[in-house]
Amino acid sequence: MAKHNLRIIPLGGSGEIGKNMTVFEYGNEAIVIDCGIMFPANDMYGVDYIIPDFNYLVQRTDLRILALLITHGHEDHIGAVSHFVTAFPNVPIYATRLTAGLISVKLRDSQSKTEVRVFSANDTLNFGPFKVEPFHVCHSIPDCVGFAVDTPHGLIIHTGDYKFDNSPIDGKPTDYQKLASFGARGVRLLMADSTNADRPGWTPSEATIEPALDRAFTQAKGRIMVATFASLVSRVQIVAHLAAKHNRKLFVNGFTMKEYVKLAREKGYLDIPDNLLGDINKLNSYEPHKVVIMVTGSQGEPSAVLSKLATGRQRTMDLQKGDTIILSSHPIPGNEESVYRTINKLIERGADVVYDALDRVHVSGHACQEEMRLMMHLIRPQYMMPVHGELRHLVQHGKLAQESGMPSDRVIVAENGVVIEVDKYTVRTTERIPGGYIFVDGSSVGDIGKAVIRDREILGADGFLIASVNLNKATGAVLAEPQIISRGFVYLRDSDDLMDTIRQTILNSLQATRHNTEKRREMLEESLERTIYSETKRRPMVFAIVNEF
Repeated sequence: MAKHNLRIIPLGGSGEIGKNMTVFEYGNEAIVIDCGIMFPANDMYGVDYIIPDFNYLVQRTDLRILALLITHGHEDHIGAVSHFVTAFPNVPIYATRLTAGLISVKLRDSQSKTEVRVFSANDTLNFGPFKVEPFHVCHSIPDCVGFAVDTPHGLIIHTGDYKFDNSPIDGKPTDYQKLASFGARGVRLLMADSTNADRPGWTPSEATIEPALDRAFTQAKGRIMVATFASLVSRVQIVAHLAAKHNRKLFVNGFTMKEYVKLAREKGYLDIPDNLLGDINKLNSYEPHKVVIMVTGSQGEPSAVLSKLATGRQRTMDLQKGDTIILSSHPIPGNEESVYRTINKLIERGADVVYDALDRVHVSGHACQEEMRLMMHLIRPQYMMPVHGELRHLVQHGKLAQESGMPSDRVIVAENGVVIEVDKYTVRTTERIPGGYIFVDGSSVGDIGKAVIRDREILGADGFLIASVNLNKATGAVLAEPQIISRGFVYLRDSDDLMDTIRQTILNSLQATRHNTEKRREMLEESLERTIYSETKRRPMVFAIVNEF
């Protein structure tokens, strides 16, 4: 007889694309599925990436976290693992062989002693009240799994990222039989990937990319650069096959991608002969038409190889006339502007750029609507909860579930922080725990909040102005002409009239506050803000410095 309600808490990935993380809690014991990052939006100035807010877990000192289970090796599922092990160093991590290797690469420099334990898709894992049965699914990286979590209140299926690809690059399709067996046993709740809930039909197979890439290879006269995610191992395999076919040497540029390719080759997930791979430091010794280079930066990341090429900041190589650049990826929602800006800069610098709008050089790793319907028919759950998507995706997935016969009161649409409780009678949403974005900026984690982002937005839009003035402490008289410093607001040398107005405002404000020295600086800043907005209709950050001698 169950003593407690099961609590399921999405801490990331529900209501957004990225930073996937879900807690399963029963009594004072819990397991966690995935711990990923999210790329910052365009208005998150200076932020490197975003991690889930797991302060709830930190504050629950009575809660024993038994395991962190990982579905696959993409950054939106493993990218925040190093932050998790800092907070919970004694919690073991469970992952499939390739995923465990990728996690080990990420933890190599953290000096973490956290144990990474390897399991296979047909294993059974026991953690207190939870019995976990992994099952193989297709995605865009090998060794992906979903989890069937057997709890005191029934069987919960968490699909992870998946699609039904019947001709995958690694030859291992999604395990239909296992999914159907779960449906036969009876599933209380299905938690299913919603990323492509607004796309009709079926997601094309990964194998359909090769003909489009082959066309690009055939047409290219000079060097070829293929940009994709560092962890997209299956895409690297396709490029390696085409490099051999077109008698080109394969180079890898980008630290993370080099490490992942090395690991995948060692573990047998990449079949690339030694004589096909070239040393990036010897790239210039090869004729351009004999070269293909894998690079990072398909999402317009400023520090990645592709963005540095677009701005001429890449140290090991530069763009050449006749280069063909293939973006074998699709912009993550929120990244479109930076991706297209990068494409434009590459074209400006003379490159021929091929991307998915021009030819099928990328396919999604996520299920489309017909595959989502198939998943629901195989699982036949009592309740259904869309996960892994923005709110529009979750709502659309819920509508698909209803069209497939699921009663509307059994579709649970919940965003991050909403607690879902499961008992012997029902599945329902309850409270919502605090939580949101944790910004990572350099070595700072969580120090950058909304106020700082707002300040950066103002600075980025209108710049700042600093007014410094020296006063006689006894009389309040101005000792010298006020000094004005401005950056990102106006060019001082071309704004004499405005600067004269600002100086006069300073003198008038100081005269008006001669007998109110406590609020002199604040009142001076307010006067300057009013004057500047009246003259320019802009609102730069204004700082006043009043020195008394």
